[in-house]
Amino acid sequence: MDVRLPAATALACLLLAAPAAAATGGAAFPPPKKQAAPAVQAQAPVSPAATGGSTTTTPAAPPADPATAVATLAPDGTAIAPAGAPPEVAALIAAGNRIAKLPYRYGGGHASFEDKGYDCSGSVSYALHGAGLLDTTLDSTGLMTWGRPGAGEWITVYANKGHTFLVVAGLRFDTSGQKAAGSRWQPMDRSTKGFVVRHPDGF
Repeated sequence: MDVRLPAATALACLLLAAPAAAATGGAAFPPPKKQAAPAVQAQAPVSPAATGGSTTTTPAAPPADPATAVATLAPDGTAIAPAGAPPEVAALIAAGNRIAKLPYRYGGGHASFEDKGYDCSGSVSYALHGAGLLDTTLDSTGLMTWGRPGAGEWITVYANKGHTFLVVAGLRFDTSGQKAAGSRWQPMDRSTKGFVVRHPDGF
């Protein structure tokens, strides 16, 4: 028997069948795809100085008064420059420390600033050279006319035809007495009678 449904009834059946097909795996419109969130780029940390913040710095020592600033004689026989001393004074003391305990050797330090032992004028020349105050080595006679006459505020050289030594920031650098002291650095407790007194310009 041929059963024909009215057109209106057939259309209603099709509309009801569409949701059921999607629920059972039939054809249906796909759901919209979710968009990925935009990637966030990491930022490098910003220093306080770049944002106007403060940074911690160590303040430089104020300039020392040469009338009161005194170098310190350390237990190991080296010298310590006073805080705030001029760079040349600190450099001279550092140079003196490098040879403070080297042996006395007559003529040492004259063929070259670098030697295994130094005599009195070789020692003084080495220290002055370390501070940039002397270009060539001088014997004690040459040091009698070196620099400017009189004592300096920071550095003073004492010289005669037989011996020379220097005093920097109140501390003596001298081969005389080294054997007993164990170092060229010694307190300024010797006589300067008979010595010509000279000093580098500006010091």
